[in-house]
Amino acid sequence: MAGIRLLSNDIGIDLGTANTLVYAKDSGVIMSEPSVVAVYNNSKKVVAVGEKAKKMLGKTPGNITAIRPMKMGVIADFDITEIMLRYFIEKSSSKFNLVAPRVVVAVPSGITEVERRAVQESAIHAGARSVCLKEEPLMAAIGVGLPIEEPTASMIVDIGGGTTEVAIISLANVVYSKSVRIGGDAFDSYITQYMKNAYNLIIGERTAEEIKINIGSAFPLDKELTWEVKGRDSVAGLPKTLHVSSQEIREALSDCFKKITDVIHEALEQCPPELSSDLVDRGIVLAGGGALIRNLNLRITDVTGLPCFVADDPLRAVVNGTGVVLQNYDFWTKENS
Repeated sequence: MAGIRLLSNDIGIDLGTANTLVYAKDSGVIMSEPSVVAVYNNSKKVVAVGEKAKKMLGKTPGNITAIRPMKMGVIADFDITEIMLRYFIEKSSSKFNLVAPRVVVAVPSGITEVERRAVQESAIHAGARSVCLKEEPLMAAIGVGLPIEEPTASMIVDIGGGTTEVAIISLANVVYSKSVRIGGDAFDSYITQYMKNAYNLIIGERTAEEIKINIGSAFPLDKELTWEVKGRDSVAGLPKTLHVSSQEIREALSDCFKKITDVIHEALEQCPPELSSDLVDRGIVLAGGGALIRNLNLRITDVTGLPCFVADDPLRAVVNGTGVVLQNYDFWTKENS
């Protein structure tokens, strides 16, 4: 068995709605690319995957379609997901690896058994030797270094592209978890709708994402921001440029933030009393790309009364957790599966 391990490079995959990250055992995070595949419409032949494919979103000619096969944290297009997984597995495997890799895949806590099987089968067909599925919030908690093996509560909120995962963890197990299908994609959609309603301006998802990243906030800023937005006037049909403020975007996203704080509130209500007291001291940790929204931690503190912190490396929290599992693969697959 030792010889086989030397000849394969086991990997962990955070198969996200927006981005896919890959962790190679003993090498760390080796890849982070958008979860996008561009294909020819007629032949379904792949044109590009990852970063190259994302640049084609909204800009492809009629014979090419750029597809995001993951929706709301789960597989929406089985075949395209398999193509994407094969790309990441092959790209992360050295030509000197003679044995297919064992793969750890982080999945949302709320997915069904059918969805779990779809992920496993996709990874196997894409070239994995074996597949271990682990819940995203547990992986995020491990990845940010929370003391999950202690008999005290840790609370993690992982805000990804398609889902927000809230979990309370104690003694290396999830005591309570809740997944709500809202995340970075919903933020972009709400911004797109706001620009259309308020200014009759049609913008694409890449522009909405730029607005979110550059001026998005969940709580008042010390100095409010503005951003130049270019799009198409829905009435005149001509290109149009205007400026929007961070206050406007905050208001546009207020429903998204409420849904996130509501699910956090629900988790706190379901938390056993013995563990609730731990959270008063430990607080809540934010992970995932959504954690980077300015002052989201302050909004959560304002609503819950608990301290809330952003993880040091929120974007890599989940994939770093899969890396920990890879280091002790047998334990995690046998004892904790």
